[in-house]
Amino acid sequence: MLHQIIDRRLAGKNKSIANRERFLRRVKNYIRHAVSEAVRDRSIKDIQSNQSITIPRKDIAEPSFRHGPGGRREMVHPGNEDYVRGDRIPRPQGGGGGGGSQASNEGEGQDDFVFELSREEFMQYFFDDLELPRLVKTHLMAVPTWKSIRAGWAAEGTPNNIDVVRSLRSALGRRIALGAPLVNELRDLEEQLEALMADPSDRRDEIKQLEEQIHHLRGRIWRIPFIDPFDLRYVNRVKQPQPSSQAVMFCLMDVSGSMDEQRKDLSKRFFILLYLFLKRNYEKIEVVFIRHHTRAEEVDEDTFFHSTESGGTVVSSALELMKKVIEDRYSPSDWNIYGAQASDGDNWTDDSPKCRKLLADDILPQVRYFAYIQVTPEEQNLWLEYAQLALTDPNLAMKKVDNPADIYPVFRELFEKQVEHS
Repeated sequence: MLHQIIDRRLAGKNKSIANRERFLRRVKNYIRHAVSEAVRDRSIKDIQSNQSITIPRKDIAEPSFRHGPGGRREMVHPGNEDYVRGDRIPRPQGGGGGGGSQASNEGEGQDDFVFELSREEFMQYFFDDLELPRLVKTHLMAVPTWKSIRAGWAAEGTPNNIDVVRSLRSALGRRIALGAPLVNELRDLEEQLEALMADPSDRRDEIKQLEEQIHHLRGRIWRIPFIDPFDLRYVNRVKQPQPSSQAVMFCLMDVSGSMDEQRKDLSKRFFILLYLFLKRNYEKIEVVFIRHHTRAEEVDEDTFFHSTESGGTVVSSALELMKKVIEDRYSPSDWNIYGAQASDGDNWTDDSPKCRKLLADDILPQVRYFAYIQVTPEEQNLWLEYAQLALTDPNLAMKKVDNPADIYPVFRELFEKQVEHS
């Protein structure tokens, strides 16, 4: 009987994914530069699309060994009409070797290597080395997250989880256990047969009987299956509850009349980056959108990014609403609370000190991190008030953004991964 093992597990689509990942690691610096430039060259809505990366061919060339010309060579090639033996031939300029076209007037012409990053790869490099600062695990949530971990082997499972090596090991052990006694018995019968055949007396009946027993025994050994469903072993996986980091991000945006369309666009670009970063890197995170002019209101994502409402400016209304939402829904003992505020800094003079007091007394003590973005280069009264807090409170970070090209560098600076000191 011919035994066959057929692996019917489906192969993945990306069979060369390991080679691609090695290549991406090798050209990581080029990719990072191209990704940072993407913010300037494309709209924020197209951030998640594919991106073409161009790499000079000389920078991906691999080292190789070959025999150089070496020594002195004297030869005259066929078809030569200009030189005779002994003439010195000048070296071609620019490293050229005779015929062929040149792509530039410097004598160097090589095509660059161009490849395309997928959407997932682009986003991976776009948010590489970024994290929420000071994120801590609070407690096991009422609805815990589950992580699948290996827990030995099982006799039942799906074909994708078959452990081939352990299954074959089990099959080998079963064949040895079932076949060893039969093999020993067969050896004894074959020895008896040899002794009878060497006996000069006529013992044909005994020989025939032994041959029948040997034939029957060999059949029993041969019929022991190479592998049996009993031998199959599957990787066993169990779900284990994991402590979850509950986090909430408050997005506060000024939509007052002093925020012209360009400033609102800068603010929205920053918050879109923040929103993409949070949703990509943190599964268990909630986002609260608050927009304000003279009064603040909590809105949904679509209204936050697309509404065109405007009015006067009372920044403290947004901070008061944030404080109320925290008290009502997000206890600091259970949640990692973050805040991000974008404004042009223009505020009622009497309201800016109130904002500083609200931030110092009610907001900063409860948040892990608060980032303030001002979309004008001038130091407005709100910036001056916040700057006093930033000198003493490490939870507050402040940056200015003047044009779209500044957004990504500022965003990386605000949320870059922190080095843990042991």
